Amino acid sequence: MFLSLTLFSLNRKKMNLKSERRGIHVDQSELLCKKGCGYYGNPAWQGFCSKCWREEYHKARQKQIQEDWELAERGKASEINVCLFALLEKKIQPKNLIHYKFHLWNLSINIKKLIGCSQIFPAEIQEAKAPSPSINRQASIETDRVSKEFIEFLKTYHKPGQDIYKQCKLFLDTMNHKRDLSIEEQSECAQDFYQNVAEKLQTRWKVPPEKVEKAMDQIEKYIMTRQYKYVFCPETTDDEKKDLAVQKRIRALHWVTPQMLCVPVNEEIPEVSDMVVKAITDIIEMDSKRVPRDKLACITKCSKHIFNAIKITKNEPASADDFLPTLIYIVLKGNPPRLQSNIQYITRFCNPSRLMTGEDGYYFTNLCCAVAFIEKLDAQSLNLSQEDFDRFMTGQTSPKKQESDSFSPDVCLGVKQMYKNLDLLSQLNERQERIVTEAKKLEKDLIDWTDGITKEVQDIVEKYPLEIKPKNQALAAIDSENVENDKLPPPLQPQVYAG
Repeated sequence: MFLSLTLFSLNRKKMNLKSERRGIHVDQSELLCKKGCGYYGNPAWQGFCSKCWREEYHKARQKQIQEDWELAERGKASEINVCLFALLEKKIQPKNLIHYKFHLWNLSINIKKLIGCSQIFPAEIQEAKAPSPSINRQASIETDRVSKEFIEFLKTYHKPGQDIYKQCKLFLDTMNHKRDLSIEEQSECAQDFYQNVAEKLQTRWKVPPEKVEKAMDQIEKYIMTRQYKYVFCPETTDDEKKDLAVQKRIRALHWVTPQMLCVPVNEEIPEVSDMVVKAITDIIEMDSKRVPRDKLACITKCSKHIFNAIKITKNEPASADDFLPTLIYIVLKGNPPRLQSNIQYITRFCNPSRLMTGEDGYYFTNLCCAVAFIEKLDAQSLNLSQEDFDRFMTGQTSPKKQESDSFSPDVCLGVKQMYKNLDLLSQLNERQERIVTEAKKLEKDLIDWTDGITKEVQDIVEKYPLEIKPKNQALAAIDSENVENDKLPPPLQPQVYAG
């Protein structure tokens, strides 16, 4: 029984999330590893960075293995004592010497069995395990393409490239034989492989640092494209259950407005609206990628669109306090599919150096914080009363409807309903006006486009006029009009030459 990974169990003191007038605030220092190593932490690693988490995980694992060994040894000793006590209690007489020897022989076999079965992870058994039969299947087009690109890339590394390819093939074969391991143990194997290959590239093969990073990206792409269907959202985990819980939670929060989150984005500005749509598209597109680095790239593109939207709205560079609330709003508005599974997949199988440093690691850490905030969002976070929050969550009312409900208690229900209908008609009228305006604009664009194409065609015809020549008459046969053979030369007569 090893240390369990609990996704996004963030403490409020750790997150220090508070709803103020300026919006949701997270101290940037709290995004770093809580051990103080300077790298970015991750909620899936309980606030540690990848390096520190692995150290803590190994310590806990070794401690658990030691405890299991001690427990097994105590159980073995107690079983042996029980056997000896039962043998002595039989009060065997000297005349039953054969029976006595038989009991000693049986006892020795039982002791050997106890000693042999006390091993928790016998290496001999693991090594001797027969590999599961391979399944012949047609490789996907993407897998073939990635394999060819990987081989072409390794040709630039010459001799190290051959060794890298052998290491990758060996790792894939090993992973195929370890399908029965837990996803955490498979993740540990992948992280160890990344670390070993990176060290060999630097020390043994003397590859420059900039080429090491490119090589690790290609290695990750090649390996995870092949392993994706086995390690993404496996059935042995509760990733799918968490995905459904997050989707249900986001749907229940559909009423949250940008003003409640203090989002500094004005979607009335066309450019800002386009940036918001692009950000939502990028965060949704993350699920279509198979490589962890490509999923991270989608998060980075989404974050950059958010920063651009804030910059256009405020006419000044965006700050971290502006970014996180806007990212939360984008996640709520987009409701990305399989969000938790994608975050877990990146955490487990991405090259750890990308998650610990750089803009990819920063944006990914903020996304984890945004999801954690959504899971723990309450009335206090939105500056609402608990009563209003509960009514919004149950769907009894919405913030927009509540604004039109500010009537005196003496007003009859009919008048209230009338004003509600008038408000709804006003909104529909505004939407219709926008649609008519856009339709007229589209009509004008189509007319201009048609006129432009017609003018271009006319210019081409005038520049290169088309000359239609009359159809040529068919050539008559040579003798068709020479009926009487009067125009033919006389026939040749044979001549005799005197030799």
